[in-house]
Amino acid sequence: MFRRPLDFLESLPVHGDLVEIRLGPRRAWVACDPRLVHRILMDPRTFDKGGPLYDRLRTLMGDGLVTCRQDDHRRQRRMLQPAFRPSRAADCTRVVTEETEAVCRGWRAGQRVDVTAEMLALTTGVTSRLLFSDSLDAGRAAAVRACLAVVVRGLFVRTVVPVDALYRLPTPGNRRYRHAVLRLHTLIDAIIAERRRGPSRDGQDDLLGTLLEAAAGDGADAPTEREVRDQLVTLLLTGVESTAMCLASAFGLLADHPEAERLLHDEVDGVLAGRPAPGPGELERLVHTRCVVTETLRLRPPGWLFTRITTRETELAGRILPRGATVLYSPYLLHHRAASFPEPEQFRPERWLPDRDTPVPGGAMVPFAAGSRKCIGDALAMAQATAAVAAVARDWRLRPVSGPAGRPRPAATLGPRSLVLLAEPRARARARRTATAQSPAPRAAPHHPRTGFPMGR
Repeated sequence: MFRRPLDFLESLPVHGDLVEIRLGPRRAWVACDPRLVHRILMDPRTFDKGGPLYDRLRTLMGDGLVTCRQDDHRRQRRMLQPAFRPSRAADCTRVVTEETEAVCRGWRAGQRVDVTAEMLALTTGVTSRLLFSDSLDAGRAAAVRACLAVVVRGLFVRTVVPVDALYRLPTPGNRRYRHAVLRLHTLIDAIIAERRRGPSRDGQDDLLGTLLEAAAGDGADAPTEREVRDQLVTLLLTGVESTAMCLASAFGLLADHPEAERLLHDEVDGVLAGRPAPGPGELERLVHTRCVVTETLRLRPPGWLFTRITTRETELAGRILPRGATVLYSPYLLHHRAASFPEPEQFRPERWLPDRDTPVPGGAMVPFAAGSRKCIGDALAMAQATAAVAAVARDWRLRPVSGPAGRPRPAATLGPRSLVLLAEPRARARARRTATAQSPAPRAAPHHPRTGFPMGR
């Protein structure tokens, strides 16, 4: 599980639908069958958020929406729901496009681009604007990325070897992890304090404003000071890291599959027609682009391993599990089952085309979980990823440096940790930039996005 976790997970189904394993000294059960996973996700009162993963996440996120127990989940979701209205997808798309252009502006023909680092910069920019407008400057954004890089590595180790005594030792790795968590909390606390001290920002409808407005109320559902920070840390981690891993994986897969890339470029050229962002109603026309994102989430799900804890004695797959038992499920394992997805190791975006009437078994495709604990921003997350892929593909091809990218590296999220590809400007993009340079530049209008945060897990 620690050395080769993906191979280990894929080896489990031959042992049954529910397989007992050990995580350090702890017994745990892995649900390998989609029907079992569907039952687990649809019954969160019996299979609550808990186990090694969430025990570690709570030290980082507190009791925010992703980590809170089921009895507090409805209150928190109701509080945050206004920030995730589907009507905000258009505003989210504009922010994504602007941040993508800012990242790609520094690319040059033939340059070796660290796509993972660039996608982290992109999602940090998008997430920070949606969470707290312009409060995260370049220095803070770099600090956030550095903290998250340490945290996601440390969380995986602490999940598969849940022995608390090991992580209290003053080793360099433990000190880096504790410092990263503390630094992340300090950054968010400073932003909250600055917003409270600063002038009124009634025109800025970001998530921090939503939370502070709710905290100012005197109702029983008003969040505490600690909860405001917990929610921001939760959505910052899930929004930056998970989306960046999805995008980096998508470009790595496209680089290895030229035909899928060609179809993507043809669609983007036809729909965008040279414009930087999809207009109203045009995001839905990026059908193949969305299929690329969906197939990436199947083949390389950023959230690849999750734990639950039983709240009572219960039967699962003919086994009686005691109260407090740890149950695991892996989207990676489920998404790679041949019974659910023919040729599961193949990158085939066309399997998600609307005219492909091939039903997916319940519980077989769960990149955003399911049931009442399904990702609150799944629709906006798909819009964000689709818009980002289209914005990059409009102007650039990303080529392999030497051979296929290979399998991703698991940590708290799954994805390429340092994917380097060659940047090649597209011919249409070069012609468009030449025409733009020869014509008067349009006068830019000021833009104040009114958006909600799009990701969580």
